[in-house]
Amino acid sequence: MISCTEFIPAYSELFKYLEAKGDIEAVDDFWNYLSDEFLGNLRDLVLQHGLRGCWLYWNHTLNEEAADFTMSIDDEAGEFRIDMHYCPSMGRLMSTKHIVPYHDYCRHCDVLYRRVLEPLGFDAVSDRTECHRAKCSFVVRPKK
Repeated sequence: MISCTEFIPAYSELFKYLEAKGDIEAVDDFWNYLSDEFLGNLRDLVLQHGLRGCWLYWNHTLNEEAADFTMSIDDEAGEFRIDMHYCPSMGRLMSTKHIVPYHDYCRHCDVLYRRVLEPLGFDAVSDRTECHRAKCSFVVRPKK
C-alpha cells in the first residue's frame, strides 16, 4: 500500500499548477473543496467533544503521518495546541531535490482546518514563521 506521504510532492506540484493556471484563489478554492468534502471526521469529533475532538483527530492523523509534534489541551484556559517540531510533509518536500516546494505549501493546513473550526465557534491560529524549517504551531480556542 502506498503511504499518504508518497503523494506530498504531487500535491505541491498541483498547488503550483493551480496558481499558474488561475491564481491564488484557485488554490484556495481547491483547499476549501478538500476541507468541505474530506474533513467531516474533524467536524464530527469537534461537535461531539469540543476541543477534545481536536485532540482525538490530530492524535490519530499526526501519529499516522509519523510527525514529530507535541499536543496539549488546557481545559481551564480553553486551548488546544499543536507544536510541530518537524513536519513530515514539508520535510519531505525540502529533501526532494528534483522539485521546488510550492511557495505557500504550509498554508493549506491553516485554510483546511480554519474552514472547519471557525463555523463551530472556534478561532484557529497558525504560526508558519518557521515553515522553512518544517516547524509550525496551530492553536484552537473558543471564540470570545
